[in-house]
Amino acid sequence: MATDHQSVIGQAVTLVTKLGVTPKDNAVSKKLLSDAENTKKALSSKSADAFDKAYIDNEVAYHKAVIGAVENVLIPDASNAELKDLLQKVLPVLKTHLEHAEMVQKMFTK
Repeated sequence: MATDHQSVIGQAVTLVTKLGVTPKDNAVSKKLLSDAENTKKALSSKSADAFDKAYIDNEVAYHKAVIGAVENVLIPDASNAELKDLLQKVLPVLKTHLEHAEMVQKMFTK
């Protein structure tokens, strides 16, 4: 999964560099950073087993949210063909990561 994440980040950086786009903070990016910090704090207070369950539950929920945003907002609203193509190529990877996270999550319900 880490390799996939690095690959997607690399492709995105290449595209924004090519297009001359300068990312800027906005309400969505600020909320994502805030949510990540809150999740990090919540996870750091948990014991080993509780941490593992909370972590994987968060991963499942986060991947579902990202997939929903990519499918329902980002792809339909993308006006740049290269961006739309990148998002469409990334979607199967996100879905595979969700499937893996859900498999791990099931291990905690036994």
